Amino acid sequence: MKKILISFILLFGIEMAQAQIHEIGVGLGGVNYVGDIGSTQYIAPKNLGYNVFYRWNRSPRHSYKISYSHMKITGDDAKSSMESRKARGLKFNNTIQELTLGLEFNFFEFDLHEEQFAMTPYLFTGISGIRYNDLYFRGHRMVKGGKKYSAAIPIAAGLKFRLTPQLILNAEVAANYSFTDNLDGSHSSDSNLEKFNFGKNGNDWYFYSGISLSFTFGQNPCYCE
Repeated sequence: MKKILISFILLFGIEMAQAQIHEIGVGLGGVNYVGDIGSTQYIAPKNLGYNVFYRWNRSPRHSYKISYSHMKITGDDAKSSMESRKARGLKFNNTIQELTLGLEFNFFEFDLHEEQFAMTPYLFTGISGIRYNDLYFRGHRMVKGGKKYSAAIPIAAGLKFRLTPQLILNAEVAANYSFTDNLDGSHSSDSNLEKFNFGKNGNDWYFYSGISLSFTFGQNPCYCE
């Protein structure tokens, strides 16, 4: 993950010398998880998450973004609509640290040459590296193991608002498909632990709904050839 981050920063350093428009921003929002414990409701933010990001606006219609996010996820069978989960009575909590690289596409032209208010819907996707606690259960007691690494695919949709030439507001909902089934402790990868596995619903998902504020810097680009 560190090699990817260093390579990406070097790439952006070269492009910054060509006087493109750049953004740096911070975001705050709610997070929820969908997996083998607790509620199966997809967009129901209840835990806190935050992120910092850098965006390179390559044209009025697309940009590249790198971000770091820190998110808490929880699950409680008592809050599930499934009677079998309520009877089981498990609950967990975990923390996800995420580094994401991706491409953002604007539905309308979002030209940073302009000074008046503007708005566009957008889509975002890419690849994420995630770090989390390897959980497992002994009976109904959750136990935290060591740190584990995996990957995730983010798919996000949002609205982008140009409030001033230097100030951009974003509102976004993101669904993240992880490549692990153990964010919730339902399928620990350590065969030496005294535990039981019960993950039967495939890999875990986590959802983020939030807003962010970014500031532009650098000279205005010329988007023409």
